[in-house]
Parts: sequence; structure tokens; C-alpha cells
Amino acid sequence: MHRFNGQTVVLTGAAGFIGSHVAEALLRAGARVIGVDNFDPFYDPGQKRSNAEAVGRAAAGAPAGPGAWTLLEADICDGPAMGRAMALATSGGASATLVHLAAKAGVRPSLADPAGYARTNVHGTAVLLAEAARAGVRRAVVASSSSVYGNCPTAPFAEDADVDRPISPYAATKRACEILGYTHHSTTGMPTAMLRFFTVYGPRQRPDLAIEAFMRLLRAGRPLPVFGDGSMQRDYTYIDDVVSGVLAAAERIDRHGYRVWNLGSDRPVALRDMVAAIGRVAGVGPTVERRPTPPGDVERTWADLTRSRAELGYAPSLSFEEGLRRQWGTVRAGV
Repeated sequence: MHRFNGQTVVLTGAAGFIGSHVAEALLRAGARVIGVDNFDPFYDPGQKRSNAEAVGRAAAGAPAGPGAWTLLEADICDGPAMGRAMALATSGGASATLVHLAAKAGVRPSLADPAGYARTNVHGTAVLLAEAARAGVRRAVVASSSSVYGNCPTAPFAEDADVDRPISPYAATKRACEILGYTHHSTTGMPTAMLRFFTVYGPRQRPDLAIEAFMRLLRAGRPLPVFGDGSMQRDYTYIDDVVSGVLAAAERIDRHGYRVWNLGSDRPVALRDMVAAIGRVAGVGPTVERRPTPPGDVERTWADLTRSRAELGYAPSLSFEEGLRRQWGTVRAGV
């Protein structure tokens, strides 16, 4: 069981898919959470506001009480605003942690806006780490991505693999954040964890991601656009497993200084099998539209969990189909 009694967490991307689930888990664990989100219109901000409202409802029954949740609407590139968030977190000498999940997400959109991705993901991360150090925040946990592995020739992907050949601007920004994190730890001594997330799915998933998009299309009785021949593989990871890994990293990074951890399922699924599994859960035979594979997409992802299991006690257990079933129950028709 995770325990954060008496601790304050600055959580960026708090109204997003992963962030809102992490916020709820931190509140259940006794933390005071200062959420930061700019409600970027990359997808419907109304969905993010709904996520934030769900966190607010969770705070009402949290151990630290309704006042344990504060939401600041701000851009992570805004140094003065991030400085105020960090100062609020450390006021009164509170033990504070930065959990940085905010980012411009997605491989394909990054191809059209590499400068925008660099500004938010790299510059924004640098701003946050600097303001955290200035305010006396104790530790940082930062979201990276399995995309940094590119088309790694050796699978499963271990944290010590060569990740200096990213094949999309998004992946390049995430690798840059890992290097920033290393430098930040080296210069400030702040324990800093980098978490490589592997295709996270579950309730509240972003509408642009394949599982949520496919489920919405199925609800609407529309065909599913499938890129390539269906052999592309992804290591789909259920949201609850990822949340557990994030909290474990926050609890244990002090022992390691700087550390990279994979958070995946270690069970890659081919695209064609993912579509078939959604069909079984929905009780519908999907109609598929074949499309060419876009640039930047990797052939497969597969997490080596040896380090995460040993050092975080990370143990993903939910089956892929059960995770799909839980997500299907929350999906509306439409795109």
C-alpha cells in the first residue's frame, strides 16, 4: 500500500488521462495534491475538465480532506507560475514531490509541429525542474515514453538499451527530457526518476489513441482505420498498473538518485489481435479499413520489466481483455 501522509505533490498534466488517475491515487494515499494543467485543446478540453471534476469528487473523501486538492490552470513553460506552484507545495516546510506528466503527446502530431513539441516538452521540463530545485522540492518523477526505444533491434526493451536514435520528434523530446533529468540530478542532487510508459489504456484514455478511437467508432457502427498489415505490436499497459508504478517511483527514487524505469505489461499485442479483442468485448465484428503505415510509427514495443519488478515491486496483473472490458463500459459513440 502506498503512503503519502503529510506529503505534498505538484502534479502536472493533472486533468489528463494518466494525470487524473494519479491524482486520485495520491489523494487516497493521503497526499495533498497541487494539480497543474493548461487544458490544451489538443483534444476536447471538456473531457479534461470532466477528469478534474472527478478528482475533485475523490478529494471530498480523501484522508487529508477536501482541501487536499488544488487545481492551477497554467502553462508549464510559465516560470513565474510554476515557481508559485512549487512555493505553495513547500510552504511551511512541507515535504514536496514533483510528478511531471504534462506534455504534448503523440508521435504522429509531432511530425507536423516539432518546434511546438520541443517548447512544451523540453523547455517546459527544464522550467519545472529549475523551479522545483529553487523551492526546495525533495524529488522529481518525470514521464518519459517507450517511443525513445525507436525500432530497437533487441526485445524486450531494457532500460540500458541504446536510445539515441529516436524516429519521431515526440520521441526525441522525451529522450531530451531524460538527459535533462540526469543533468538536473547531477547538478542539484535531487533524486529524479524517468518513467518510460508503454501505451497506457483504460477509462478516460485520450480520444486520439487507438483503443479509445476504435471503441468509439464501434459504438457508432463505423469502420476502424487500421494502419499497415496489422502486425504492428504494442505493449498495452492498463492505467491502474501504471499509476501503481508512478507512486512506487515517487516512494523509492531517493534510494537511487537518478533512475530510468519501464512501466509496461511485458505482453505485446499485435494490432490485428487488439482489434479482434475489442470486437469480442463489444460483441461486434469490426469492419476494417486498411491504410498505409505513417512515418514515425515503430514496429513494436515490449517492456523488459526486470528492473521495475526488482526495484519498484512493479507487478502488472490485469489481463488485456479485462482491461478492454473496463474501458468499453465507459466509452461513448463518436470521434
